[in-house]
Amino acid sequence: MLRQATNELNTDEQYSNVLMPSIFGVICFFGIAGNCIVIYTIVKKTKFCTHQTVPDIFIFNLSIADLLFLLGMPFLIHQLVGNGSWCFGGPMCTVITALDSNSQTVSTYILTVMTLDRYLATVHPIRFKHVRTPWVAGVAVALVWVFSLVSITPVWMYTGLMRLKDGSVGCALLLPNPARDTYWFTLYQFFLAFALPLVIICGVFFKILQNMSATVAPLPQRSLRVRTRKVTRMAVAICLAFFTCWAPYYILQLAHLGVQRPSFAFLYTYNIAISMGYANSCINPFIYIMLSKTFKRQLTTVVWPSLRGFRVAPAPADGSGARTVPDSSHPCHSPSSRKLLQNMLPVTVAVH
Repeated sequence: MLRQATNELNTDEQYSNVLMPSIFGVICFFGIAGNCIVIYTIVKKTKFCTHQTVPDIFIFNLSIADLLFLLGMPFLIHQLVGNGSWCFGGPMCTVITALDSNSQTVSTYILTVMTLDRYLATVHPIRFKHVRTPWVAGVAVALVWVFSLVSITPVWMYTGLMRLKDGSVGCALLLPNPARDTYWFTLYQFFLAFALPLVIICGVFFKILQNMSATVAPLPQRSLRVRTRKVTRMAVAICLAFFTCWAPYYILQLAHLGVQRPSFAFLYTYNIAISMGYANSCINPFIYIMLSKTFKRQLTTVVWPSLRGFRVAPAPADGSGARTVPDSSHPCHSPSSRKLLQNMLPVTVAVH
């Protein structure tokens, strides 16, 4: 993420070296576990893409985006514990930073495409039925991935290693003219990865709600309408979670453009906002489980047999006691503390 703080502050070493890495560690653990379960469930349920539905494709790609980002968090945690130093080399610095930036953009636009799909499913369920196919959804998501990777071109171009005061190196976004470029890059990120998708999503959901309050015709069978409402409810929850988690970060990013010497309170709030944004990557799996009975059933069917490797066999007649046998009923399935705050995250703008 973009780090722009510039002044020297005395902070608590325990907060810097223990609390934040611990928070990120918890997010990383639960996020990786949750998203791996979601991906495994969808792959097993769809028999390797032969029976995928349109919602499956969106959820699968959201989980992939979150997982790729979370797999880079151990590098971030190492950087936090190491007082901002980076010891993994320039190429890894670029890759991890790109994963960080890409996860925000690709997730936002997958949610945008998912919202448009909900609009077609709710407002025009029959007219655009031929458009709402797994193949079309797959193409749309593939284009989103390409667009996202292209949109973070500044990250690919300018991420590199910068020298820290203690002689070590940190991973940073080294813009050519920090005073000018930081301003435009912040606005670029805000509008591309947050404001524009937010406007589109809010507008589409407004049309959906407007349609639901009016009489529409013709409608598909009742069971399909019920399922459409449930999937739409889950899509709304995912979008709300995303924008609720990321809004504080982007608001503080804009606020920081007018703050020359941020206080410790500002930096503390900024770190909370960053934690909320990162936490979004581990929230989605729990939303799927809570709001989708179908997903719960699939999760139980797919994951539980895999976890049950053994069962207890009845005690034999000779009284030798119970024994465990394989369950055959289920087949295999030293900078200053201020500098530490500046360099906590993979992407740092070097300010001279």
